Amino acid sequence: MAFPINDGSFSASFHLPSLENELCLRHGKMVKEAACILSNTAGKDELEGLVMIDTLQRLGIDYHFREEIEAFLNTQYMNYFSSPNHLPLDVFGVALRFRLLRQEGYNVSQEVFNNFKNEEGNFHLIQENDAKGLMALYEASQLSMESEDILDEAGEFSAKLLNHHESEIVANTLKHPYHKSLARFMVKNFLNNIDIRNENIKVFSELAKIDCEIVRSIHQKEILQISNWWKDLGLAKELKFARDQPLKWHMWSMSVLIDPNLSEQRVELTKPISLVYIIDDIFDLYGTLNDLSIFTEAVNEWDLTAANQLPESMKISLKALFDITESISTKIFEKHGWNPIESLQKSWKKLCNAFLEEAKWFASGKMPKPEEYLRNGIVSSGVHVVLVHMFFLLGQGINKETVDFVDGFPPVISFTATILRLWDDLGTAKDENQDGHDGSYLECYIREHPNVTVERAREHVSHLICDAWKKLNRECLSWSPFSSSFTKACLNVARMIPLMYSYDDSPSLASLKEHMRSLAAHF
Repeated sequence: MAFPINDGSFSASFHLPSLENELCLRHGKMVKEAACILSNTAGKDELEGLVMIDTLQRLGIDYHFREEIEAFLNTQYMNYFSSPNHLPLDVFGVALRFRLLRQEGYNVSQEVFNNFKNEEGNFHLIQENDAKGLMALYEASQLSMESEDILDEAGEFSAKLLNHHESEIVANTLKHPYHKSLARFMVKNFLNNIDIRNENIKVFSELAKIDCEIVRSIHQKEILQISNWWKDLGLAKELKFARDQPLKWHMWSMSVLIDPNLSEQRVELTKPISLVYIIDDIFDLYGTLNDLSIFTEAVNEWDLTAANQLPESMKISLKALFDITESISTKIFEKHGWNPIESLQKSWKKLCNAFLEEAKWFASGKMPKPEEYLRNGIVSSGVHVVLVHMFFLLGQGINKETVDFVDGFPPVISFTATILRLWDDLGTAKDENQDGHDGSYLECYIREHPNVTVERAREHVSHLICDAWKKLNRECLSWSPFSSSFTKACLNVARMIPLMYSYDDSPSLASLKEHMRSLAAHF
């Protein structure tokens, strides 16, 4: 099934049942109607145009209007660049424009917010009861980079005042700012807080509801493919100790590659994601240190015969790794003309070597220094393996320069991996009820700083996560040989991490669980 971008039509080659076909036709008409509303309004009213784009993004339907949004934001940037201190907008408008531009990679300066400071340099020119403006300011502060003190101050100031507001929308903004959340899992919550009496917003919200139904249908087809693949692979039967969660693993792919057109890529990406979890369990729960050394050496040599001494379950897992890597490489070569086998092999070798390093630490009972643990843990997170596969599956800008860059664990990947490793190590949840011991940064840090309380240690880890986000923001604003699709997918990995590694009552997590239930109900 192919999704429309601007013309509202689906691929005629995909056979649709009559009811689904009728829904798609209605969807196509609404895309056209929404495009007209956006073009007509944005051309007349600067602030209304910004609000509409924000609404489309929060409803998860902005991908239908990429050209229109790009044209409008480019005009906004030119206006800002020609007169950055001209402020026809209030703090809400300025903060919203700043955030929307930075999200799309426009290098806008934090100094625009100096206009809302008094002579003493404090943000006292913003009223405490201006919840709308304060929320926009807080949202903008989430795109800060290192050493951007103005944005840091704006975030602290707005958060402090917003804490005095008791509304649900304020609480959600503080806990789940847009830049660090996945829009698709916040749609339901957003729909509960918008004014559908506005006819334009009503059109957008109706389109979003239909869009969600069609996307769910696409995801259900993917889940069927993944379920069949996982069953045929047979690892669940052979590896009783390992996790058996293909639906959850596919949630990563669905959340990271959000364009409905990327169905094939999502299905293929779930395969290496599954293997990361399985191999992690082998190292954490099953293999002896000697077995793990042999397993790693077989991966380093990429030779199945080197694993003859291993238990059958480990040999089966190794063969699955080799076969799946070969299969994905063949598909990528046929589609994009580049064989990524060497890059994929390198990523798996790095991962297994990092897993083995951890196994040696814990077998010896000697924990490393926290910095050493984190350096290795960034690799053992599995993020590099997954994003290398994703880079080739997307097939955009593949050449020697970009391949060498992605092989070398570039910053956009390493900062994303840092966020995952530290979130996981915070231990906010006992993930999958696994009994193995693989240590944590928190544990290493407390061992090196015995006088620090657990609470202070957790605050330190939270600070490191915040710092990694700032560095990731800078990477997304800096020149990169990667496509914007790849960079945004890396951001989506970072956004998905809190959902996968914490189990609270957040609306986004509730939406994720609901989405998983709706998919699982069909199988």
